[in-house]
Amino acid sequence: MRVWGALQAAALLASALWAAPLAAKDAEPDFKVSKFEHEPKDFLYFADSDVIMFQDRTDLNVYRSPDAGVTWARVDAVPEGKAWLFYMHPYDPTRAYILCDGYDHFRTQDRGKTWEKFDAHAEVPMFPYTGDVLQFHAADPDRIIFNGEICQGIFCRNVAAYTTDGFKTKGKPLRADIAGCWWAKSTDLFSCGKEDPDLDKNRILCIVSDEFSSHENDQRLVISDEFFKMDGKDIQEFEPNLDMDKAVRGIVNIAPIKGYMLVATTSANTDELALFISDDTKKWHRAMFPDPHGSHDHRLRQEAYTVLESTNYSLQIDVMSTHGQNSMGAIYTSNSNGTFFTETIEYTNRNGRGQVDFEKIAGVQGIFLVNQVKNGKDVEKNPKTEKHVVTEITFDDGRTFQPVTVKVDGKEERIHLHSFTELDNVGRVFSSLAPGLVMGNGNTGDRLKKIGEADLYVSDDAGLTWIKALDGPHKYKFGDQGSIIVAVRDSDKADIDMIQYSINHGHDWIPLKLPHDLKVLPYILATAPDASSLQFILIGITKESSEIIAIDFKGLHERTCKDDDFEEWFARVDKDNKPTCLMGHTQKYRRRKKDAKCFLNQEHKHAILEPTNCDCTDLDYECDYNFIREDDKCVANGPILVPNKACEGKPDDTFMGTSGYRKIPGNTCKDTQETLEKYKDVQRKCSDAVGAPKDKPATDKVTQHQAMFKDGDFFEKHYLERGETSRSGEETVIMRPRKKSKLGPIQITQDHGKTWKTPKVLNDHHVWEIIPHDYFKDTVFFLTDKQEVFLTTDRGETFHSFNSPTKSNKESFLQLSFHPDKADWLIWIGKTCDGDQCYSVAYYTEDRGFKWEPFARYVENCEYTGAKEYNYKGRDQNQVVCLRKERENNDPETPDVLALSNDYFKKDEVKISNDVKGYATMAEFIVVATEDSAEKTLRAHASLDGRVFAEAHFPYGFDAKVPHKHAYTVLDSSTHAINLFVATSTEEDRRFGTILKSNSNGTSYVISARNVNCNNGYLADFEKMLGLEGVAMINVVANPDDKASVPKKLQSKMTHNDGAEWALMPPPKKDEFGGFSCSSDKGDDNCALHIHGYTERTDRSKTFSSKGAVGFMVGWGNVGASLGPIKEADTFITSDAGISWKRIRKGRYRWAFGDQGSIIVLVAYGSTNNVTYSVDQGTTWHEHKFSNDELDVKDLTSMRAGNSGNFLLWADNGKELITINLDFTGFSDHVCKHDDDPAKSDYDVWSPAHPLQKNGCLFGHKTQYLRKKAGRKCYNDFKLQHLYGKETCQCTRQDFECAFNFELNNVGDCVLVPGFSPVSREDWCDAHPDEDTFYKDVPFRRIPLTTCISNGPDLDTSTTSEPCPHHEEEYQRKHAPSAMGIFFAIIIPVAIAAAAGWYVWRNWSGKFGQIRLGEHGASAFDSDQPWVKYPVIVISAIVAAVVALPIVAASMWRLLKSGAEKVGLVGSGRGSWTRLGGGGGARRFTTRDSFARGSGDYDIVDEDEGELLGEDSEEEV
Repeated sequence: MRVWGALQAAALLASALWAAPLAAKDAEPDFKVSKFEHEPKDFLYFADSDVIMFQDRTDLNVYRSPDAGVTWARVDAVPEGKAWLFYMHPYDPTRAYILCDGYDHFRTQDRGKTWEKFDAHAEVPMFPYTGDVLQFHAADPDRIIFNGEICQGIFCRNVAAYTTDGFKTKGKPLRADIAGCWWAKSTDLFSCGKEDPDLDKNRILCIVSDEFSSHENDQRLVISDEFFKMDGKDIQEFEPNLDMDKAVRGIVNIAPIKGYMLVATTSANTDELALFISDDTKKWHRAMFPDPHGSHDHRLRQEAYTVLESTNYSLQIDVMSTHGQNSMGAIYTSNSNGTFFTETIEYTNRNGRGQVDFEKIAGVQGIFLVNQVKNGKDVEKNPKTEKHVVTEITFDDGRTFQPVTVKVDGKEERIHLHSFTELDNVGRVFSSLAPGLVMGNGNTGDRLKKIGEADLYVSDDAGLTWIKALDGPHKYKFGDQGSIIVAVRDSDKADIDMIQYSINHGHDWIPLKLPHDLKVLPYILATAPDASSLQFILIGITKESSEIIAIDFKGLHERTCKDDDFEEWFARVDKDNKPTCLMGHTQKYRRRKKDAKCFLNQEHKHAILEPTNCDCTDLDYECDYNFIREDDKCVANGPILVPNKACEGKPDDTFMGTSGYRKIPGNTCKDTQETLEKYKDVQRKCSDAVGAPKDKPATDKVTQHQAMFKDGDFFEKHYLERGETSRSGEETVIMRPRKKSKLGPIQITQDHGKTWKTPKVLNDHHVWEIIPHDYFKDTVFFLTDKQEVFLTTDRGETFHSFNSPTKSNKESFLQLSFHPDKADWLIWIGKTCDGDQCYSVAYYTEDRGFKWEPFARYVENCEYTGAKEYNYKGRDQNQVVCLRKERENNDPETPDVLALSNDYFKKDEVKISNDVKGYATMAEFIVVATEDSAEKTLRAHASLDGRVFAEAHFPYGFDAKVPHKHAYTVLDSSTHAINLFVATSTEEDRRFGTILKSNSNGTSYVISARNVNCNNGYLADFEKMLGLEGVAMINVVANPDDKASVPKKLQSKMTHNDGAEWALMPPPKKDEFGGFSCSSDKGDDNCALHIHGYTERTDRSKTFSSKGAVGFMVGWGNVGASLGPIKEADTFITSDAGISWKRIRKGRYRWAFGDQGSIIVLVAYGSTNNVTYSVDQGTTWHEHKFSNDELDVKDLTSMRAGNSGNFLLWADNGKELITINLDFTGFSDHVCKHDDDPAKSDYDVWSPAHPLQKNGCLFGHKTQYLRKKAGRKCYNDFKLQHLYGKETCQCTRQDFECAFNFELNNVGDCVLVPGFSPVSREDWCDAHPDEDTFYKDVPFRRIPLTTCISNGPDLDTSTTSEPCPHHEEEYQRKHAPSAMGIFFAIIIPVAIAAAAGWYVWRNWSGKFGQIRLGEHGASAFDSDQPWVKYPVIVISAIVAAVVALPIVAASMWRLLKSGAEKVGLVGSGRGSWTRLGGGGGARRFTTRDSFARGSGDYDIVDEDEGELLGEDSEEEV
């Protein structure tokens, strides 16, 4: 049992501990009572001992009893109130660990008798991201992984440390930027293989964050056999190929279960998960569930599946089939390698916490109890239907089920038992290791009733037959291997004054009064988990306290059992009491006879199973994968599994495949000639197989499908993007024709417009709005004119409904808001009236509409801001932000406030009350605009944690006093900096403004681009290129100073370094359509390419680029000095991210990308009857005629990700609306393959480049992408990872932007704004209290996204440095010369002086300038003269000493001080983490955000960053 899960709600403040021994009568149990102020929630037993421990979760203390609960004492080795978490070692019954705040923790190796402090090299995370902080090695108890974190301010970084000596010495850094690490050998049954035992010893699996992304979808699985040690700049790790021959991203969890390792992955656009399984960490397979049938879609969804207590030979998983409080599921059982699952039982009973009414009978193979919803179909139709729960039992591991029955007055009656979803005690629900004994609270009848109507039932033959034991519900436990059963009546009052026990399997019961006339509310009844002890614990609650009552049945003084007191008990017998086979063998135990008057008195010893294998029969087989049982036969219900290397040719080929049956996993029966013949493989067609080859080879033709619709003049359409983890290959579009306010019938296609269907359930109601989920595209909501809301969670396959808390409000701009991580969490904003006073109310649900709770009134908008990827302290997962009235009234003069809460405003609330005019959430930032009522200006504030908001500081001289009637526009800010557009010219039709770019916490801004064009609604011509970092396009006003009557002259510019620099775009060369009016190599004011931007689009959802088509952009424009009229525009394309362009068509053409950029389709704007297409990335173009008559084409669309081979034309023939599906999949017949040999690969490796950098680096690294080679007749895998590799570069000018209050001059240098003095050291250091170094007059700062490295000072640290106040020691340590520097500082001066002395000694024979004429007489200044020789030597030594002495002295001081710190004489400065693996030269952090995001090392913070959120600077702006 784990403390974190079992004790998380405990409140155990122990104000007084005392043990009152009570004299027991002869032949009665002994009682000992201890009193506590608060009730403990759980006890943890050290295995094979009487030692018990529990944690006080309120007072953060741990208590220990050495004698089965008789006496208790606090673990005083741990400082009082410091015990955060408590763990027992699962593989060593003598060890336990207490984790505290900070780096110091405690361990024991003698069951808690003594404790030692240890340093794990990490802190306990505030919210453990792996569930358990400690991960244990199953074969070596000394090997432990510590999944912790390091924090600075609100920024935390997940790190792992490890030990191989049980933390006898300090933990060692393992890896940073993790979401958890696990030993491969995490269970005793798992092994990486016998051929290399070191793999079991050392192999570790970690989920790691991508270096350039904090998205969960980009997390990777890495494996290391060398503790992730550093080899130069590289970490010794590798990514396993989870999906056959390729790695998979989006790893969210790892679960070691028995002999299996499970890895769950997620992806954007869906809450469907993929589950990959391995039994050796070498070969991985995706878990395959049966194809959908009926109401079962078998998809694993977020928080909608539960891995059950599995066997040694198979996995069992319950998959949720309905949501809400009335949730149900279906159990699936795997084959022996955990890959292929078959359905075991449907409509299992679940609760909202994911718990399932399921339990295996301990110690007996193949038997488990499960509660099933008898009226499951009715509950599916209406989730609010009351569930009729019945209990079923299986004796063949789920092949068949039968009712649980009891004889009442000679008749068999069905009983139903309360199970795991209503757990009210610790440990197992029904059974223990006492052989064959099973108990449960339940009732007879046709369904399960409330717990208060239950009685206690018992079975001593593993659930085959039952008797009624006691009236009323009870808590119960088994002891002495079943020789004794103890029970206490359940109650909701403190009115229970006795327990009962039975020593004959529950047939007879003896009552015992509690001592001291105690009356308690029974809270927990516990004993040793192995059910071998005669000592029990009852925890009872009274009005004043909690009573821990130790009960010792050794006081009964029963004799010890002899051989004739035992019987042979078989798990299954026939009517003649002869053993029958269960799971292919008989199962025999030796246990005490029911009526024997004795105890085993063998504490901590277990009953031993004796199996004997049987011959196989039909009962030992079940339906195989994708087969279901109908009329007692297994019939195919989906594609059939294919053996390796079969069906690699034509679909007409055959193979030997399954008969439809398989031996039940774990069944050990002996095959007979009859069963071998009956269940042998049969011949199957490859066309019926999983992954069957295409029916037809490539045709090199476009096929099309047309559909016509009446009653509309335009389409409302919604594309449902697919996620990479989606099993389904559906391409779903929901649409309906519309004509003004008239709404046509809703249509759904799941094959991209080839066929359409009209869901009757929707069109029987007036659906006035269709709202796809913002984050999980499988889910769509349909709002009706009543309170009923329909939704689909499977892309239109099925529909459900719920009642919204209020009627839909057609006047509301935003009625539904969604959580980015939780598919079931919704916010609804509705209208409520109290008499004549109407106002808006925000409600929330965490079960997809089953239950709603109001949480805010008079709101304009509310949304969730607690995305998991933004790991900032204080920003909880359930954080909400609301714009609402400061006072609850409808007075228009009442100002708005922004309110944030982490608990729906129950207790927690943060307000910004400066008359808020609006707010925006963009990536990790929350940006707020407030009005200064005195000056009538707007001011911007930003926050990363939703707790502290800091005012934005604009550059000096920038006119930040925006008129209050206008607002800021927050542009796409996906590169860890806010792009804020501020209008500087507000005249009608001549509006433009400035784009400001923030630092990494959104508080300090520099000018990125001036005179950026916007429309009258202040929407700016700014668009980022999808799929690439830092590439964007803007249109600027080239004549900003002209009169208002002069039209704006627009020019297009691009940036390739996230707005640090902008450049005009080079015009294309002469092409087949003719030349241009001008030419230029790079683009200049007189000649460049200009593209019509965002402000001229009628459909705002359209983009120049597609995330799947990396590096491609298409747009309308012209070549010249400025942008011309849109009607005269041509269509241009770039395939290298805007470095070069070419014209692909004269005139305007709509465009769409397919097959991740290898297919591009164009259709003329207006009326036409043909499309132009390219299947080689725009190299060559062809035409396809789709109609004999010209149609008015309204739109051309495909999947936004650009990965489909299908396109849709939306057209009008003047009478009807028409959709035409264009299918380009005929141009390929196999999946493209990448090979490291370029000649064999279907892909080229392409890298985007900065036009001003010859090394091809962007943001400090070269990024390589895979793009299909032109002419290859293959198609891109939907799950293709475009990103191929990254290489870190040396820092250059393009990795820096202008610092605060510096701006670019006309030659590209960052210069100080005239009239401004640089920030002072005191002001800067006050604003950055964690920094120790201040750099004077720094004109540059690093671009937040760059990862460049430098061999010397960077542009942002190249000026003179000074220590920050109170950080002088850290500054000296950081900037002091190294040992090598000291060496050269001493040796070089000495060498120079010695050389000079030697030169003088050798050459000075007189005064300088003397001309020697060959005389040989001794001079007064001869070098050998002592008055010359020795003074020169002395002077040389003095010179060397003078030069080196300050360095030597400083070095010695630091050495002595460091030694003093180690022995505790002097306090040290700020601690730090060393590079992973112990190497030198750790990589620097780029920004505070990259600290939260993480990089490969353990450095804490970079010297040039560290803005404290909310710490205002004193600078004048």
